[in-house]
Amino acid sequence: MSNPRIPFQMLSERKPLKPPRKGKTLIVQSVFNVEYWPFDQPMPRKLLSTPHGMEPIPDLPNYCWAEYGLRTGMPRLLQLYADLKLTAGVNINSAVVEQYPSVASAMLKAGWEFIGHGVTQRLAHKEENEEAAIAKALAQLSAFTGKKVRGWMSPGLAQTFDTPDYLSKNGIEYNLDWVLDDLPCWMQTKHRPLAALPYGFELNDSLVYAVERHSSGEYLQRVKDTLKTFGPELKRQPRVLTLALHPHLIGVPHRIGYLRDCLKLLKQRDDTIFMTGSEILDWYKDAEPAPAG
Repeated sequence: MSNPRIPFQMLSERKPLKPPRKGKTLIVQSVFNVEYWPFDQPMPRKLLSTPHGMEPIPDLPNYCWAEYGLRTGMPRLLQLYADLKLTAGVNINSAVVEQYPSVASAMLKAGWEFIGHGVTQRLAHKEENEEAAIAKALAQLSAFTGKKVRGWMSPGLAQTFDTPDYLSKNGIEYNLDWVLDDLPCWMQTKHRPLAALPYGFELNDSLVYAVERHSSGEYLQRVKDTLKTFGPELKRQPRVLTLALHPHLIGVPHRIGYLRDCLKLLKQRDDTIFMTGSEILDWYKDAEPAPAG
């Protein structure tokens, strides 16, 4: 089976899109992942392997790894973005609203965009009723924020064959799961087109630090190298650069300074505009309207 949702097209074949603002061709979005890892269940990801090959529950070291990010990483990150007068999007498990209400309230007060990310950090394939889980997550977030949730990223970037149809049916307008382009693309669903916005593998702190286990400065170096490649490309076509981040990874003391340097580097450029997912969606809908049907 070839791609059933997004017709193949090389980036070089796409028509030039009008940038969101004159001269602002580098679109930057920060997306944080704020998640609820239940204490009495296996951890979604592990920093430390367990001696003797056992899988104990509770998995205290890996649980604390994640919760450290919420307790200490989030205050640092909220302060950093406030100091730089930047906003962000947050892929948020809806259970965070009840389990970590002070974290949810702080992000809401900061004006961050809430993006659906399941109820807990559990793959869609493990849900008994995937559509019901999506609807529950969206209802919880809408009730808390007082706003319609427009975006979605599945836990672990994992979709079933039906996920895009469930998302569009439940009012989602864009998703971050299809990481296959540096520009948004239109996806086909049973109900209406759904936008796939660029997220990121290579500028994802989970890949850089938890999977590939690079040194702390690797993230900044990758941003610099990405900008070198984007440089000549931006003369013809906008690009979306997504900083995909987790508070327990980028919010630790030896890494957050590199994120600060990344943001300052991007702010210094004349061609950069910082946008949230909904702002990128609204620009894209105008620059390249959804296909009929």
